[in-house]
Amino acid sequence: QLQASGGGLVQAGDSLTLSCVASGRAFSDFGMGWFRQAPGKEREFVVAIGWSGTRTYGADSEKGRIFISRDNAKNTVFLSMNRLKPEDTAVYYCAADWRGSGSSLQDEYDYWGQGTLVTGSS
Repeated sequence: QLQASGGGLVQAGDSLTLSCVASGRAFSDFGMGWFRQAPGKEREFVVAIGWSGTRTYGADSEKGRIFISRDNAKNTVFLSMNRLKPEDTAVYYCAADWRGSGSSLQDEYDYWGQGTLVTGSS
């Protein structure tokens, strides 16, 4: 089970960190990803981290603004976003991939959290 939290109303330019806590064992073996779904749009890949720490980004341009990290001791993965924009408004979902690679493909994820809403305002 995955439990995402940390969403809320943010101003443009703010920073925000989302958390996702996983229950169960073997968290360190899983690849973990963050996806988001903006109003009226398809869910899209944001960033992922594999069991080895390798990161995959949905867009290279976001590497300086979005950062994913994990704390295996706490079964938690984090998504940090800087310089937030109104277009970052979305429901953010965390997901777990037992293959461990941290894929960008939604179909390769086995478990999904319930989502946490981030609302950006200008």
